[in-house]
Amino acid sequence: MLREAERVFQRGVTTLRDIVAPAALDVNQNWIKVGERYARTLFVFSYPRFLTTNWFSPIVNLDQTLDVSLFIHPIDTSVVLQNLRKKVAEIESQIALREEKGFVRDPMLETAYRDIEELRDRLQESSVRLFQLSIYLTLWGKDPKALDDAETIVRALLEGKMVYAKPAVFQQAEGLKSTLPYNEDLLGVGTNLDSATIATTFPFVSFDLTSDHGILYGINRHNNSLILFDRFSLPNANSVSFGVSGGGKSYATKLEILRSLMFDTNVVVIDPENEYQRLTESVGGAFFPISLTSKHHINPFDLPMPVEGESQSDLFRSHLLEVVGLLRIMLGALTPEQDALLDKAVVETYASRNITPDSDFTAVTPPVLADLVTILERLEGGRDLAIRLQKYTQGAYAGFINQPSNLDLDNRLVVFNIRDLEDELRGVAMYLILHYIWNIVRAKLVKRLLLVDEAWWLMKYPEGASFLYSMVKRARKYYLGVATITQDIADFMGSPYGQPIVTNASMQFLFKQSPATIETVQKTFNLTDEEKYLLLESAVGSGLFFAGLKHVAIEVVASYTEDKLVTTKPEEILALREKPPEP
Repeated sequence: MLREAERVFQRGVTTLRDIVAPAALDVNQNWIKVGERYARTLFVFSYPRFLTTNWFSPIVNLDQTLDVSLFIHPIDTSVVLQNLRKKVAEIESQIALREEKGFVRDPMLETAYRDIEELRDRLQESSVRLFQLSIYLTLWGKDPKALDDAETIVRALLEGKMVYAKPAVFQQAEGLKSTLPYNEDLLGVGTNLDSATIATTFPFVSFDLTSDHGILYGINRHNNSLILFDRFSLPNANSVSFGVSGGGKSYATKLEILRSLMFDTNVVVIDPENEYQRLTESVGGAFFPISLTSKHHINPFDLPMPVEGESQSDLFRSHLLEVVGLLRIMLGALTPEQDALLDKAVVETYASRNITPDSDFTAVTPPVLADLVTILERLEGGRDLAIRLQKYTQGAYAGFINQPSNLDLDNRLVVFNIRDLEDELRGVAMYLILHYIWNIVRAKLVKRLLLVDEAWWLMKYPEGASFLYSMVKRARKYYLGVATITQDIADFMGSPYGQPIVTNASMQFLFKQSPATIETVQKTFNLTDEEKYLLLESAVGSGLFFAGLKHVAIEVVASYTEDKLVTTKPEEILALREKPPEP
């Protein structure tokens, strides 16, 4: 009586099973309805003679809702060897019988014979083991038609690799349970494969980017190994970094600066948002604010220093082209006549100071922008150009670019801050700084890293994009690595020089991306769908790291002290300003 009462009571108690159980279950011959959703289980029953590594990845990365189960059952090697011995005898007898009857040889029999003999040798040597592999796929959809569409896609992908699957007809309930986390193979449809072949099935291919030298970039999220790498060990030391605002680009860049300084690398940074000042002051670097009222000036007419192995005449002509490129950005649209006149005026401006390709560049005083304006006023048709340039010599922008250079770059870390410049002048300033740095880079061979943050400001101008690409392409010759950083990949790749700059970068960093630009990123870097979704869902400081032909998922990590120096969080910066770090 008491037991019956207990059973009645238990039936009225709500359990976890009652909570998670669907409202209804309808089992059909080739689908099963769980609540309001339909499911269909497929099993793989045939494989080709050869399987490539990562062949199963397209199924795992498919943009469909599906559950996948892999059951790997070990097989006794001694039993396998006995069966293989019998199979070899059968095939040998078939081959001999065909030869006696004078039949043409059967390539399929001969191939099977070689494969079995090779497998016997490898099993006998214990270099491989034999397992029974079962692969089950449960597809989900809102109705049977959606299941049919999903099945067509999955089977097409598999059959493209000569792997064949079919539905578990009249066994859909067992199939569904086999793909649930019960560790129960209720279908029991398997294929005997060796361990090397089964290894190709795993869709998780992890490269190792740990070397004996270089700096720490982060942690490999696939296997938790350290990503230690030296960018100068690659064919070129250039890199590009893309990510949304707040994705961790600047944080990772500042960490690289800090760690590169410990390995005798000189670093130059173009800082559009004043993010590098605290780091610069902490390591004793040189910080130059460039603005309309700044005391720091760069003269675009400064002459390049002699470069070993290059003629001074070629150096001077290259310099003239770079100056004209800057003037085109400053002036905007020019007619072909005005462009030719500007080129002539620049040459005459240097001639007014008795500077020619054969002059001693170390013993002359270069002209300034006001000298060019004077020359243009005297030239026929140059009045309009002179008026347009006067705002840089007498107008609102006077003092910004019309002064002799007065910078001392004798420091391991040099940062140019252009935050206080108007948006209209940022592209001009970035070109001007790059031109000034390029002259110094070519003059003395030193291991250097140049970081151009928010490079899209420069990429908006064809002349600026062309000059940046020229630096990227020639940087290796001068022991220079150019790191291009931007959050606006659409504008960057919209330039005709965007793709060539990416192509000439042996390292790429991809941080969190927005849905609006992810398709451009996927196409540019040939990402899989899995990598695409990884970038969409990445946390701050996480993403993908490419080095040469290898790439891994990365998580940027810093020590406590490093974090205090490179943090970009406003609340942490305010707290640190109240309590400066100890030297």
